[in-house]
Amino acid sequence: MKRYGILDRIERPADLRTMSYSLLYELCAELRTFLLDNISETGGHLASNLGIVELAVALERTFDSASDRLVYDVGHQCYVHKILTGRKTQFHTLRQMGGLSGFLKPSESPTDACITGHASASVSAALGMAHARTLKNQKYHVVAVIGDGALTGGMAYEALNNAGDSGEPLIVILNDNTMSITPNVGAMSRHLARLRVSPRYLRAKSRTKRFLGKLPFGNRLIGITSRSKSRLKQILLPTTLFEQMGFAYLGPVDGHDLKSVCELLQAAKGMKKPVLLHVMTRKGKGYRPAEEQPERYHGVGRFDPQTGQFAAKGEMDFSGVFGDELIRLAANDARICAITAAMSSGTGLLGFAERFPERFFDVGIAEEHAVTMAAGMAAQGLRPVTAIYSTFLQRGYDQLIHDCALDERHLGCVFAVDRAGIVGADGATHNGVFDVAYLRSIPNLNLLAPASFAELRAMLSRAIYHETGPTAIRYPRGGEGRFQGNTAAEDWACLREGSGTAIVSYGVQINQAVRAAELCEERGVSAAVYKLNRLSGPVAEGLLSALSPFSQILVCEEAAPSGAMGEAVASALAGRGIHARILLRSTGSRFLPHGSVSELLRLCGLDAESLADAVCGAGECPKEVGNE
Repeated sequence: MKRYGILDRIERPADLRTMSYSLLYELCAELRTFLLDNISETGGHLASNLGIVELAVALERTFDSASDRLVYDVGHQCYVHKILTGRKTQFHTLRQMGGLSGFLKPSESPTDACITGHASASVSAALGMAHARTLKNQKYHVVAVIGDGALTGGMAYEALNNAGDSGEPLIVILNDNTMSITPNVGAMSRHLARLRVSPRYLRAKSRTKRFLGKLPFGNRLIGITSRSKSRLKQILLPTTLFEQMGFAYLGPVDGHDLKSVCELLQAAKGMKKPVLLHVMTRKGKGYRPAEEQPERYHGVGRFDPQTGQFAAKGEMDFSGVFGDELIRLAANDARICAITAAMSSGTGLLGFAERFPERFFDVGIAEEHAVTMAAGMAAQGLRPVTAIYSTFLQRGYDQLIHDCALDERHLGCVFAVDRAGIVGADGATHNGVFDVAYLRSIPNLNLLAPASFAELRAMLSRAIYHETGPTAIRYPRGGEGRFQGNTAAEDWACLREGSGTAIVSYGVQINQAVRAAELCEERGVSAAVYKLNRLSGPVAEGLLSALSPFSQILVCEEAAPSGAMGEAVASALAGRGIHARILLRSTGSRFLPHGSVSELLRLCGLDAESLADAVCGAGECPKEVGNE
């Protein structure tokens, strides 16, 4: 096992408090090497964690993460925190089944303050913890670390507005690794900002206030100087937004200057009010490829840390096919626009942005806004296509109902629901297993499920030009399987004839269904396979008629069971008086752990072998999955 010198001597965060700054800087260098050595093997979030090393070390040195509450927004930058809080020897298991989560997870360590995975939520959670501390008369510090990207989400501003007004002692650290929230104004602004954040200035300010307080009319003098200073700051400084919200603003400070960060954290720690510390960092710090291309090295698979080269990937995936097809359609229709919520690369829209910049809209981490903006575009005759991950579209549920589906004009909004189904290593916060239920529940909203690249292309055109009202198209991460046909023109299709048993499925899960039918045939059991293309509305009468002769019907889907297609098919069959033996296989009434997709399919009994066992009577329902 590789040795890391200083890092190997760290057993708990308290060890950092006895170390000199020169040793701490050496530790930061070792942490970056450790991150590269491990993430290059396991995959994970690289650039964000390289950029936050000094800040994370300063936080663990200044606070006691076992009792103080450190909330990392999203949590994809919490790796150093995990390493320094007793999980270094487990780090090689990151994002693997049974191993460490890639995000904060309280069940993993008491130093993880709360579940994280979605952006813009840290300040809300931290303020709740601060209120609990006050109401229970306890003593601990609460710190929220939020990136400038997460401040594009409206929830962050709701929380900042409330936190500043509350007066609760709370520290919000703005980890700014791209640009300031507002533009700086000239050299004077920069000079005053540096002056305000220096520890020497803070000490002088405190001494002056104490001195004035001892003089006759001292309090009046303090009031006069404070008001004068506030007016000057409003004219010269770009920080009034946070200060007007009620925060004491400190910054900006170089986030890689460990000593300065520690001193400012110590100063903020002593303030009995909401404090915002503005820290400037660089994504990918210390690793040139990640510094030069931070977006490419944000979430990575296996790669060669010496060259920065990634392991070979498949030629095409569903996201790429979607992006290419949207470009093709938009080239012939000026009404087509693309919207994304800070995921232009992940959703395959980079090419569209380059080809049609005037019709490409990245709204930041603001899914609710993206959905309603799409409704406004559609209402005025455009054809907006909004690409959002399944697990993030959950945030726009109210807008899908109120602003899209409820409109009697049948707005032509299209939602490309990426990462639908089991995603894998990112775990419970990212598996897209709830969209079938929450989208099926919305009247007037169409839901389509392609199983191949050809079907995705056809369904995208169908959604834009032929469906009435808002339409969502759900598709998985990664590539297509054995099924590469195109049945998109129909709401359902029979892929394999059989007798006795029918297997019903949709999306790429159809590949497991077809393989399961083949395995059944090898055992002397005949099984037909039916594929669903439309998941919204009542189950098609034609499909119910086709299923009526079968004595056993298995419905399998990469989705949570409640409100999904298994329940819908079973209910429709019962309503027609069809009394077949119904088997339902889903991801279960639980949150799936992190692991590979194949491991999770086996865990849920959704792999071909498990499905074949269920059909042939040799398999039991997977435990805790909630299937019937």
